[in-house]
Formats: sequence, C-alpha cells, structure tokens
Amino acid sequence: MANLHTYKPTPDLLKGRVILVTGATRGIGRVAALTFAAYGATVVLHGRDVSVLEKVYDEIRDKGYPEPAAIALDLERAGTRDFDGLAHAIESRLGRLDGLLHNAAHFEKLSALELQTAEEWSRTLQVNLIAPFALTQACARLLKTSPDAAVVFTSETHGHVPAPYWGGYAASKAGLEALMKIQAAEWETLANLRANAVVPGPVESPLRAKTHPGELAASRRMPENLMPVYLYLIGPDSRGVSGKIIAC
Repeated sequence: MANLHTYKPTPDLLKGRVILVTGATRGIGRVAALTFAAYGATVVLHGRDVSVLEKVYDEIRDKGYPEPAAIALDLERAGTRDFDGLAHAIESRLGRLDGLLHNAAHFEKLSALELQTAEEWSRTLQVNLIAPFALTQACARLLKTSPDAAVVFTSETHGHVPAPYWGGYAASKAGLEALMKIQAAEWETLANLRANAVVPGPVESPLRAKTHPGELAASRRMPENLMPVYLYLIGPDSRGVSGKIIAC
C-alpha cells in the first residue's frame, strides 16, 4: 500500500471513471464529489434535498469538470426497489460504474442506551448500515463489469472503538466495518474489485458540529485534508488493496 502521507495523485487519476457519492451535499461527501470531479471523474451525486444537490451539480459544472449526474433518494425510507432503481438509472444514463463512496450518515443524539428508542436505532441502522449494503448489492453487477472498481465506506471513530453514549450510531458504524470486510473477502478472487473503509477522525462537518458542539472548530481538520486518502482508495493506485480500515 502507498505511503498516504506522501501520496500525490496524478491530475487525470480518475479520468473516464464514473463514481457514485452518497451524502454528496455537505461535509466530506461534498468535498469528495468536487475532488473526484477535479481529477476527471463523472460524479453521480446522491442526496435527499434536490435543491442542495442542484447547487453541488452547478458548482461542478461551473468549474468545467466533467458533467455530473444527480439522483435524489431518501435512504431512510428506501427499499430494495429504490436501490435497484438508482443502479438502473446510472446504467441507463452513463453505462458504467467504477467507484462507490458510501458517505451518507444519520445521527440521532448522544444518550445512554436505556434512553434510546427502537425507532432511533432503526433509522440509524437503515441509513448507516442497511443502505450501504443494499446499494452495494444493487450496484454490484455494474461494478463487476468495470475493469477496475472500488467501494469505499466512511466509518467513524466510535464505530471503530465503541464508547459510552454512542449507542446505535457506534453500532451501525461497527457493522459498516464488518460489512466492508465481508464484501472484500467475497471479492478476494476478483482482481478488478476492492472494498476499504476510512475513519476520518475530527473533521469540520455538520455532523461533527452536532456530536461535539463545544469543540473548537480550529481543532478539526478540513475535509480537503483527507482527500488524498479518498483519492487513493477510489482510484487505480489502490488496485490490490482491499479489506483495509484506514484511520486518518
């Protein structure tokens, strides 16, 4: 695996590739979408809010990057047919898929387990774990036909090392890491497919502001600082690297 502290992607690293980014309207997802486009990818933007999706779409187009696509879907309410429909839309519009970044996330609140509800756990597990499973499954056929495809899961510190009061969110992210490892193992004999996960750590984002309201913004890294890691894992330079969890 490359030394990610010194990794420098080539300007055309993702040229000709189609990459789906979930949660592309804010935080790491938005920055990743813009970065992938800057390196030549045709980005499929996913989010819930059509108006915000359109803003990111326009930003990519105005910068002169490859024309993106945008697909709105509420992961909390989505089922198998919805995920299959999203994959079909990518195939019909773009004809291929070479990368998938699972970045959308749902967080309720910090509280003791005895104060959390089954409904809160259900919403959290649906967005953070079930949706990545179902979407990867729906897109697997497209990914398998790509000459080189990567799936990247964004995990979280408390999913990697569980802690009190993180409850359903930590459990969902721990499950996400297990999902990644299982998928990577099942693709072990397929040289063109790989799956890995990133644990970003403290990053300036709307979610971090919600989970750590008293934290100084200056103590958080900007999402842009993480992009070499995401570029490496989503691009061709990570071919042969699979089943890894990279903590930034």
